[in-house]
Amino acid sequence: MIAALYVETNGAYFGLPDIDPWDEVRDARLYAGPWPVVAHPPCQRWGKMWFGQPLTVKRTGVRKIKGDDNGCFKAALAAVREFGGVLEHPWGSHAWPHFGLTVPARAGGWIKADNYGWTCCVEQGQYGHYARKPTLIYAVRTERLELRWGHTEAKYDPAVVARMGLKRAKRLGEVGARGGGTNSTPRIHTPPEFRDLLIRLASTAA
Repeated sequence: MIAALYVETNGAYFGLPDIDPWDEVRDARLYAGPWPVVAHPPCQRWGKMWFGQPLTVKRTGVRKIKGDDNGCFKAALAAVREFGGVLEHPWGSHAWPHFGLTVPARAGGWIKADNYGWTCCVEQGQYGHYARKPTLIYAVRTERLELRWGHTEAKYDPAVVARMGLKRAKRLGEVGARGGGTNSTPRIHTPPEFRDLLIRLASTAA
């Protein structure tokens, strides 16, 4: 069994054999073992726009607090260290330096993260995502599998380029060009191939 923590209700990890999914309703902060984990703690307050959407901040004058995720990352880190498995977060996450994890090279390759585990960066675009979406992985007691390393060329949606032009598509970025408003699903979803990779990594810690 693998426990999938901080996952979307009825999302990519639901309905799979030998996967115990913990969504927001179950509250993954309460996970107490015994299975290795695949953890996807929320990243909004740790990313480059941790303070909130710029237009909203400009309109309201209210800025979010960096790292204010109700203890989710801290709990996820503790679960991975205690039970083994993997934790993923976007490249550039402020959580890595905040919790003393060594930031790996953008181009890939495993390095020692701390006294507990190892870390690397891999692009989800190498595993089915429409954008490159570089992602940090922290692994404890797992095998350090050879992944599809590399810093690849930007992938701009041809439909977006045709509609808005290349210059605006670049300004929006690969990830920001899809979805919109409160619909972040196209940007944050976990491709099945990448999900299966994380499960495979975690299973080696069992």
